[in-house]
Amino acid sequence: MQDPEALGGVTHAGGVDHAPSPQQDADGAFIPTETAHVASMTQHVLKSGDTFIVNDSLGDITGHDDGLFVNDTRVLSSLRLTFGGRAPSLLSGSVSNDNTAFTAHLTNRPLPPLGGSSTPEGVIHVQRVRVLSGTVLNEAIELTNYGTSDAVVPLSISFASDFRDMFEVRGLKREKRGSIEPARIENDEVRLDYIGLDRVARRVRIAFSPAPDKLFGDRADYSVRLPAQACVSIYLSVSVHVEALPDAPHDTPSAGPVQPTHLVSEAHLSQIDAARPRVGRAAVRAAMVDAHLVMRERRRTTARVRSSNPLFNAWIERSLADLGLLTTDLASGPYPYAGIPWFSTPFGRDAVITALQSLWMQPALARGVLRFQAEHQARENSPFRDAAVGKIIHEMRKSEMAATGEVPFAQYYGGVDTTPLFIVLAGAYAARTHDLALIDELWPALERAANWVAGVCERNRYGLLDYQRESEGGLANQGWKDSHDSVFHADGRFPEGPIALVEVQAYAAAAFDTMAHFSALRGLGAEAAAWAARAAKIRACVEERYWMPESGFYGIALDGHGELCRVLASNAGHLLAFGLPSPERGKQVVDALDSALFHTGWGVRTLAAGQPRFNPMAYHNGSVWPHDNALCARGLVRYGGKAVAVRLLQALFEAAVTFDMRLPELFCGFPRRRGEPPTAYPVACLPQAWAAGSPFMMLEACLGITIDAASREVRIEQPMLPEGIDWIEVGDLQVGEGSVSIVFRRMDGKVVASADKGDVKVVAVL
Repeated sequence: MQDPEALGGVTHAGGVDHAPSPQQDADGAFIPTETAHVASMTQHVLKSGDTFIVNDSLGDITGHDDGLFVNDTRVLSSLRLTFGGRAPSLLSGSVSNDNTAFTAHLTNRPLPPLGGSSTPEGVIHVQRVRVLSGTVLNEAIELTNYGTSDAVVPLSISFASDFRDMFEVRGLKREKRGSIEPARIENDEVRLDYIGLDRVARRVRIAFSPAPDKLFGDRADYSVRLPAQACVSIYLSVSVHVEALPDAPHDTPSAGPVQPTHLVSEAHLSQIDAARPRVGRAAVRAAMVDAHLVMRERRRTTARVRSSNPLFNAWIERSLADLGLLTTDLASGPYPYAGIPWFSTPFGRDAVITALQSLWMQPALARGVLRFQAEHQARENSPFRDAAVGKIIHEMRKSEMAATGEVPFAQYYGGVDTTPLFIVLAGAYAARTHDLALIDELWPALERAANWVAGVCERNRYGLLDYQRESEGGLANQGWKDSHDSVFHADGRFPEGPIALVEVQAYAAAAFDTMAHFSALRGLGAEAAAWAARAAKIRACVEERYWMPESGFYGIALDGHGELCRVLASNAGHLLAFGLPSPERGKQVVDALDSALFHTGWGVRTLAAGQPRFNPMAYHNGSVWPHDNALCARGLVRYGGKAVAVRLLQALFEAAVTFDMRLPELFCGFPRRRGEPPTAYPVACLPQAWAAGSPFMMLEACLGITIDAASREVRIEQPMLPEGIDWIEVGDLQVGEGSVSIVFRRMDGKVVASADKGDVKVVAVL
């Protein structure tokens, strides 16, 4: 994941503060808007396909790091609801449990007299209900007067669009931009248009029902007459239409901004008009039904997990809902976008890890990831995109700056680990499903990927998989810790490349082992032996070159001179997850990860305390990442540390409780103190796919679940449960054409598994 701070900082960077629109009219009915008021720093998100919205608890968009985004362009940078020029008081704001709708409950501050008596504070209840469907935002604003006298409510909805690229919102500066057309009011709607340097028109239409008393290019004003004990509703619709203009380039930027005369023809606008969504109660209900059906279908193909602990159940339910929210249905199948707001787009590494985390529960997600990544595998070399034949994509963007080449991320391949992990996922998927037909379909892509890994290893002096960026605009570090300062020597200096990260060698060895297995199944004996030999060579080299006997741990990387970066980092936990170390050394890593050097009480840090560049507030140098902990937990179990893994699951669960049951992308790595929650990282993605998937990989490891679809059986090895949980049921676990439900119960100091129902064999492994 790219470090947001490496792009110039994201908190408020690139945002535009729009001056409040004057609300005072000749009749005195409207009052100037006060300075923008944010009642809470909590942000709430909804997503539909490539469209997502981030707003505060009031339901407002403030124009800082929030907004309505379509294809990584902010098409709505301001949306505020005011009464008499003032923000309402917040009662509560939240997203529904299944992530389909946002609801805010508000109440009025004292309202000014409008031809009668003033309305006191707390008399009018305001409910905002918002839902996304496709590229359309629908909102219902319901006002209820609980007072004993009639009220006249001066209500205003202000809005604006800066049409900023996501990379601008994150802080990058541009020398020139496209053309924002003046706002137009047509047919009681406001139209906001932008022609980008990529020659793509982005058109926003804002409609209201009933029609406002006054409509401006940045505001709709109402005088709502609200009898005592009565209810009135106002509806808002924001629809977005994106189209490439006839002269749109494929990869090069336009010569400059265009003039309004380059808008599409009136005939085409008429076609858009005919297809525009309705605004009103029916539109909100239809969007709500559609969103619920999408989420329900995603849950239908996923195994159920419930326990004796209501809080644990809430964590599991929120995690599943977040995975459902971030999953996008593409032509190749479901694909988990990485996270909101900065990474709501296809990422390679994130998707593979997320698919691995949830593979035992919903293998369809892995199938979608594998097919998408095979389809977008690099077919040519491109230094600008860090691409080479066979590499699996790291990141894909549809934004203006990506299309013009201002950033290399339209299709960017600067990840060293995604390609071997793609192969590893294919092997895990085949074992989980026995879907060898998909492996046949993917075989050319798997061979290209394995040949790329092998080619890089052949150029390395030790036969290791290393990286060095080819583009100045690309990522300096290309493992999962891809911030600029995440790899260093024990004296703090940065290594010269090419760099061979320790965990990447485990991925590469596992990939070669997978290719050996697949080759043997296809009757390719010589190829199978060659792949197995490559895997063995890497494992031997890691044991020889990375082990630090004085620390009982593995160093983080080898630099281009073959010098070991003698730094204790969580990367070594990934070695355990893929079974590379010897049992003796693996046990020493387990002990280190369980020590106070790494374990904060809330989870394992990315970097051990006391190491150079250690900072519990840093993105990768001392923070706690849930997905990193999940992989570490998987490794702990493989090397006899199941009790340690269970405590780690317990720690992450207790952290999730303090984060409203939603684990963020990361949080700060300060030690746990009695009575204090973990410290949030200020610009973490929330939700984030591999954070949401983390409890499922940890649960799979702690329950000792292994699924062998070829044998149509589920194997259970020494299951353990976290404290405070007496039983866990895994229901409707699909294995081939059959399914099974398994209950894990705490009995006489042990955890016993029993098959409750189903037609799949469940085997206890002693």
